[in-house]
Amino acid sequence: MDKSWFYVALTCLFEWIWVYGFNTAHNWWQWGLVITVIFWDYHILPKACATLPTGTVYAIFAGVGTIGTVIMDVFLFGGKIGLWEVFFMVFIVIGVIGLNLSDNKEAKASMKGAA
Repeated sequence: MDKSWFYVALTCLFEWIWVYGFNTAHNWWQWGLVITVIFWDYHILPKACATLPTGTVYAIFAGVGTIGTVIMDVFLFGGKIGLWEVFFMVFIVIGVIGLNLSDNKEAKASMKGAA
């Protein structure tokens, strides 16, 4: 697996951690941990963009973060989810997949022209 995809996965995981921290932090040291995780999250994100298309990386980061936050809200914090929320989360997933597929086609086409 390309190291950049590892960075994408790591930054998505960190986003879930700091969102969880927003809901659970009560002391100064807990908020310090949340801020540290946010710092590392935004430190790793540009590393993923170094070799992958920035639009795709950000779409995955935002999409996984959004869907993970909704799921976390439902299962950990007693939130509710309805049919429209599920519909739009599926729409986000389709958009992220579409961006990834279109970026890969453009990258392959530009490589053919370079050869």
